[in-house]
Amino acid sequence: MITSIISSEDTWLLWAFMAGWAAVSIYLEQTYQWASKITGAIIALVGAMILVNLNVIPSQAPAYDTVWNYVIPLAIPLLLFQANLKKIWNESGKLLMLFLISSIGTVIGGFIAYFSMHQWIPEAAKVTGMETGSYTGGGVNFAALSAKLNVPGELASSAIVADNILMALYFFVLILMPTLAFFRRNYPTPYIDEMEQKTKQTKGNVGEYWKRKDISLKDIAFAIGSAFALVAISFKLAEVIDGLIPAGEEVHFLFNLLNGLFGDGYLLLTTITVIVVTVFNRFFERIHGAQELGTYFIYIFFVVIGVPASLPLLISNAPLLLLFLAIMVLFNMLVTFTIGKLFKFSLEEMIVASNANIGGPTTAAAFAIAKGWTKLIVPIMLVGTLGYVIGNYLGSMVYYFLQ
Repeated sequence: MITSIISSEDTWLLWAFMAGWAAVSIYLEQTYQWASKITGAIIALVGAMILVNLNVIPSQAPAYDTVWNYVIPLAIPLLLFQANLKKIWNESGKLLMLFLISSIGTVIGGFIAYFSMHQWIPEAAKVTGMETGSYTGGGVNFAALSAKLNVPGELASSAIVADNILMALYFFVLILMPTLAFFRRNYPTPYIDEMEQKTKQTKGNVGEYWKRKDISLKDIAFAIGSAFALVAISFKLAEVIDGLIPAGEEVHFLFNLLNGLFGDGYLLLTTITVIVVTVFNRFFERIHGAQELGTYFIYIFFVVIGVPASLPLLISNAPLLLLFLAIMVLFNMLVTFTIGKLFKFSLEEMIVASNANIGGPTTAAAFAIAKGWTKLIVPIMLVGTLGYVIGNYLGSMVYYFLQ
């Protein structure tokens, strides 16, 4: 077994790489025109992919789990300090419809992948159900359905590798879409147009958007302290609710729904943050630097997104699974961008809706943040997190139908 130059236990070295490469990505994006067109998100992601496949850094490590478990939850409230509840609810309804359309694309892709490849994929019905759930909600659904359907360990591991690599590649495609003339010609792009107008007003330099601002020690203290408090309250409350409301196969649908809605830490974190920020809007509006801190955390997340893409591991364990999942992702994309166009959704809304299906609400919110589509951050977090609830049921139904 090939080991990486930096061991998975070298936590400080790995953090130095993640934090340092995130900083380099931001610097390049704000300093060079070519990098601003590629975006710092892609630079962060691709850099990690290259180093993993050169065996410089490991594909799995506790340090990466820390980003998922702690850095991302902290980033969410920091980036919601300017949220307006009224605007959120006005815009979420439209995105919910698009998200559900995108989920239908996942189901269609699952059926097509199954009927075209089930003879080569072991336990194909279980894989289809598990990945339908994963590509509707996220990793939470993957874990839940793999346990529920008793998916063999080796198959689940191979599916995770294929899932992560395909997610990274699709993420790359979605980032490129707004830069391609075909999509700009054929789809409305109000959020991109607004960003370009801001860029023109700031002399076309991405760095101007993030120019130096007045910030004090008190701002940093209030920003970080508030974020920690909101995460702690939300996650602890979710634990309590999860224990109070029963859930499982033998429990009524309504209880499962309530548990999924109120027992999910991310959904509660988003909801509680928005409510607190709306009620105490003057306090949060006076905090400077929260958006900058949250965005930097998100860039660290972009680095971690590229890490699981170990090509040798995929080639040895999951080549057919990669094709299987590629079919599912392809039909999710085709349905989202075809039906979305018919209903006159914007390109940006279609991108984040499809992203929320394939990668989950955190990746979709991170994408919106990286692109500067600030009005889409909260709605897609709310809508995408509901995918965690829908995903388990949709994945189970697909599996039982195929069985």
